[in-house]
Amino acid sequence: MKNFKGKIALDIRDSKPDWAPFMAPRAREGAPNVLVIAWDDVGYGTMECFGGPVKTPTMSRIADMGVKYSNFHTTALCSPTRASLMTGRNATSNGMATIAEFSAGFPGISTRIPFENGFISEVLAEHGYNTYCVGKWHLTPGEETSMASYKGRWPLGRGFERFYGFLGGESSCWYPDLVHDNHSVEPPATPEEGYHIANDLSDQAIRFIRDAKAVEPDKPFFMYMSLDAAHSPHHVFKEWADRYKGVFDEGYEAIRPAILRRQKELGLLPEDTELSPINPHGEPEVTGPDGQPWPGLDVVRPWDTLGGDEQRLFIRMAEVFAGYVSYSDDQLGRVIDFLDTMGELDNTIIVAVSDNGGSGEGGPNGTFNEWRFFNGLPTPTELSLRHIDELGGPTSYNHYNTGWAWAFDTPFPYWKRWAGYEGGVADMCLISWPAGIAARGEVREQYIHAVDIVPTLYDLLDIEPPAVLKGYPQNPIEGESFAASLTDPTAPGKDTQFYAMLGQRSIYHDGWLACTVHPPLSGWGKYEHDRWELYNLKADRAQSHDIAADHPARLEALKSLWYYYAGRYNGLPLDDRTALEQTLAERPHGTPPRDRYIYYPDCSPVPEQSGVVISGRSYTLSAGVDIQSADAQGVLYAHGGVAGGHSLYIKDRRLRYAFNWVGTHLQNVESDRDITPGRHVLTAEFTAKGRSADPAMPGTIGALTLYIDDQPVGSGEITTQPGYFCVVGDGICVGRDGASPVTPDYQGSFPFTGGVIDKVVVDVSGERYVDHEAQVRGWFAID
Repeated sequence: MKNFKGKIALDIRDSKPDWAPFMAPRAREGAPNVLVIAWDDVGYGTMECFGGPVKTPTMSRIADMGVKYSNFHTTALCSPTRASLMTGRNATSNGMATIAEFSAGFPGISTRIPFENGFISEVLAEHGYNTYCVGKWHLTPGEETSMASYKGRWPLGRGFERFYGFLGGESSCWYPDLVHDNHSVEPPATPEEGYHIANDLSDQAIRFIRDAKAVEPDKPFFMYMSLDAAHSPHHVFKEWADRYKGVFDEGYEAIRPAILRRQKELGLLPEDTELSPINPHGEPEVTGPDGQPWPGLDVVRPWDTLGGDEQRLFIRMAEVFAGYVSYSDDQLGRVIDFLDTMGELDNTIIVAVSDNGGSGEGGPNGTFNEWRFFNGLPTPTELSLRHIDELGGPTSYNHYNTGWAWAFDTPFPYWKRWAGYEGGVADMCLISWPAGIAARGEVREQYIHAVDIVPTLYDLLDIEPPAVLKGYPQNPIEGESFAASLTDPTAPGKDTQFYAMLGQRSIYHDGWLACTVHPPLSGWGKYEHDRWELYNLKADRAQSHDIAADHPARLEALKSLWYYYAGRYNGLPLDDRTALEQTLAERPHGTPPRDRYIYYPDCSPVPEQSGVVISGRSYTLSAGVDIQSADAQGVLYAHGGVAGGHSLYIKDRRLRYAFNWVGTHLQNVESDRDITPGRHVLTAEFTAKGRSADPAMPGTIGALTLYIDDQPVGSGEITTQPGYFCVVGDGICVGRDGASPVTPDYQGSFPFTGGVIDKVVVDVSGERYVDHEAQVRGWFAID
């Protein structure tokens, strides 16, 4: 061995050992722990420590232990920000200028973070740290999230020793699709038993830390605690939502002045900061390139134009959201308390941020089911009003409306997805390290970005990022350390930051921001027609005054600078395709395409991007079952949940099929006779007839026929939904309905009992069941 300094003789008794070449790396003595907390979709003006109306005592505690950065920025979207938080490189350099499920075959939007862009977890593991990831990941392409997929881009493949959470962009808080390390697991309890993911994540975070500290108390850890909150669905116990009764009764326009006043009192914003106007571009007369209309999704409905029932609905949406944030903060507090009790809190560097502004994906009306957005469907308020008492509960998949996104982003315009406007990219940032930073409750005004967190941590930890990591030569870190500003309020911030996201373009340089007026996910294209705006953020923090006409030379210089960085950081091509277009776009699938897919009982759920695709086509679900009891019942096959899905199951001795169309229309077909004991093929066949003519219910219309062996036993007309059910959550299951139930006709997972399922074959060949029924029976070796 090259570095062995012992002595090797014929006899071990005459030899001298040298343990050094064989030992794992050790952190320097006294090295601090690092806890990075990423909130999700929490706007700048949401939490009380940033002037907002939502009570978050844990976040206030962290703020009081350190500093608040009032000019921190992100990428306006979750996966891109998280990639920057882990690597110190720009989103486009990471191939992550979109969400992980929307991959495209170009360097900036491949959603495959290069191994040449090492994660901080990989670096710290090589410096003697234990490394843990808890919560939302969203850094793996959707087609690589199945049990059969390549796992080099899962948390354990990117330097984390332990992982507990979910791989996709969102998950039900009541029925999460959980992964523990590299395998799928069921939640430890049900909503009826008091389960909520925020409590579960805190339990696991504490367990990871405790397990290692019990063995090596002085070994530091790096934990990335990526909270579910406050991404949709906004799920929380009713009593937490009810704590906000009356807080939002005045409406979203009325609460903004008080938020801004508190922000000024806290020293976060200059005294001359104005409130951005409602709908700065989205008035009805405004159109885009070649006369295309402004997307209604990105408009705020003025409060005084709403009816009483609409106001009541929107108020409840805000109460649920606020309760969700407060409950999650309460559970985060358990982790902070645990560190304090262990004596580890003082020597823990805590970085707490949000990944983007408040989310506008609920549209101007909000929604009881956010997956209507990804299926290209608006949500009339009357649909959500039917479910107002269910908001936040296990039967909901809810999201507030754009008015609250705008309010919770006070004082800025717009919200998540808007990479050219502060409402999308300006976010809270707290940093504390009681043992290493003297500041307590102070504010810093330097312009910094998520890409700067990693180099700052390396600076604080006195770690030089490696030139080669795991055999990969490393690309330069593109962020800049702002560690000096933690002790010196006058230290400079960064000079330049590049943005490109979902069709939007912007560039920050020396206090100025140039951006294009191009709504994200609008489908507009025609970028040559984009209008550029210019803002002096030093004088106009809330982007209230476009002064492009006053400074044409400066604007042209900034536009040129944007193109320079676009070339340097993989910023092209631009992609503004709509959410539905993105969902259905051609990309690698997580399983080879074929006519027949076979699924087995008791297997891990199969994510939609790795499973059979049924939208827009005929399909047959056939289950080979040995019915051993006349009272056999339960799910044979299920995919999806409360937000949309379908299920083939037995209940009350009858074969049943339910298609839950985007959580809005439940379509049922039931057999006209009982199932008798014995070996059977139980089948649901959908024969597509064409596009639905109902504009309120787009999709594919056709006949659904149930069969027991070769006998048709029930039929009905159904419409399948136009896009995905849920992408990565609520995957395909046999013998149970994993995560949330597709239909209220049964409770929980409704596992199959009273018989044995051989397998389920999903046939998308287009062949009629009646034409090849004998062949189907052969699949199950049934005579």
